[in-house]
Amino acid sequence: MTHFMRLVGLPEEMIAGMRQSPYWKLGESLAPTLAYDAAVIGDSTIPADRLGRIAVPTLVLAGSESPEALRRAAAEVVATIPGARHEILDGQDHNVAGDALAPAVAAFTGR
Repeated sequence: MTHFMRLVGLPEEMIAGMRQSPYWKLGESLAPTLAYDAAVIGDSTIPADRLGRIAVPTLVLAGSESPEALRRAAAEVVATIPGARHEILDGQDHNVAGDALAPAVAAFTGR
């Protein structure tokens, strides 16, 4: 898990803090799946050519408390998808609460 977190750009102090959190034990149980996440992430380059061909309404969400790298990546994705909408979920981090996510998705879909 530590290797993956470094791969995605988390600072060492954040990783050290996460190792002390209750999440760490759950994260370790999911660690075998991180190889798949790393394969999808690749070299972390935003695939602008592929994203630029998206022709459906798209909502990109980021949490205001998410790591800077993730918030920056969300903004880059929005800039490459024609007509994409970008929203920041106030007070949320990478583990967004359902009660914060649902209203944003419902408003976007008109439901």
